[in-house]
Amino acid sequence: MPRATASASADSTRARTRTRRAEGLIVGCSTRALVESAVRAGYAVASIDAFADLDNGATPALALRAPGPGLGSYDPLGICRAAAGVPSAWVAYVASFENHPDLVRLLARGRRLLGNPPSVLARARAPAVVSAALREHGFAAPELRLRGAREAHRTAWLAKPFASGGGHGITRWRHGDTLRRTHFLQERITGQPGSLVFAADGSRAVPFAFSRQLVGEPEFGASGFGYCGNILVPAKSATFSNGDALFDTVCSIADTLTRELRLVGVNGIDFIARNGTPFVTEVNPRYTASMELAERAFEFSVFSAHVDACDGIAPRFDLDSARRDSAADVFGKAVVFAKRTVVVGDTLAWLDDGSVRDVPHPGERIPRGSPVCTIFARGANDVACHAALVQRARKLYEDIGGSGRRSA
Repeated sequence: MPRATASASADSTRARTRTRRAEGLIVGCSTRALVESAVRAGYAVASIDAFADLDNGATPALALRAPGPGLGSYDPLGICRAAAGVPSAWVAYVASFENHPDLVRLLARGRRLLGNPPSVLARARAPAVVSAALREHGFAAPELRLRGAREAHRTAWLAKPFASGGGHGITRWRHGDTLRRTHFLQERITGQPGSLVFAADGSRAVPFAFSRQLVGEPEFGASGFGYCGNILVPAKSATFSNGDALFDTVCSIADTLTRELRLVGVNGIDFIARNGTPFVTEVNPRYTASMELAERAFEFSVFSAHVDACDGIAPRFDLDSARRDSAADVFGKAVVFAKRTVVVGDTLAWLDDGSVRDVPHPGERIPRGSPVCTIFARGANDVACHAALVQRARKLYEDIGGSGRRSA
């Protein structure tokens, strides 16, 4: 999804000795959500990403994108090079810089890094390191193989990229298939996908959102193992069997991994729940897509928590109590992908719709399989919230259908 490009320059007169008042830079594939959190918290930021969405609150914002459809054209190195020309006191990153520790090291030259340093990223993104840490402390973890597995007849396997993100590039592996050096094998666990996000100060974790993940749902134009959203899970939800015990276990896992990996800032854990047991499939040592739901549901400032946690100050927040507030609606989000190539019309009206974010530019051509926008909904429970998301997505598809030039 190409985006309009604007020039960027930092106003050095706004810099202050404290990071909270300094001019900063946020980079990654899609920065809108974290920019929104930072601006809401009173920060002045610029951003560089692959989209430069119409509603990106950073001023100014740049967009860098290599030719070609889909996220395959996302260029972290190009973003890193562009960042070198944007003066800023600090830099924060979103996906997929966690897969590029060397580029994070370059980003941090001459400015403060808000996020996990390269050495931590290297450990957190090493499947064998994470698996060993979990098993050492008595937690369940999927089996791993770095080469082809002879016992394919007894175990179902997934071939996953080491540099994974959003479920892209994950396939079912069968005995005899070639395993590329860029991939590893992870036992395929059957169950309900979920995630926990938390702020970490290097020694303990403070969870601030617990959700079930939406994966490969055709209602949102997704397929396979592709991520397409999250729904916050209240304590009384039946989404996960033995949900309260599952929640406690995942929180303990977050604490353990924070200590073992020395995580700082905001982080996420993806898991598959099977019979009340969480099997961690991935650690995301950076801002994740589900985090903005905490801002909507709990008025939790994610960026403020990120800055404080990087300073070694854990936020004061009790997610367990927040989840048990029966008066609160359940909040969810979904990424809507183009089911065919479309050209959107006048999207300026989308900016007034609180249920839509990541708004494309008017007249933008969106290739099949690329994200159109993000939608939000709420409901009395997680089932009702999901139904509301599906209904909102259906209307959006109707409105951009036909000539592809109608607005949502």
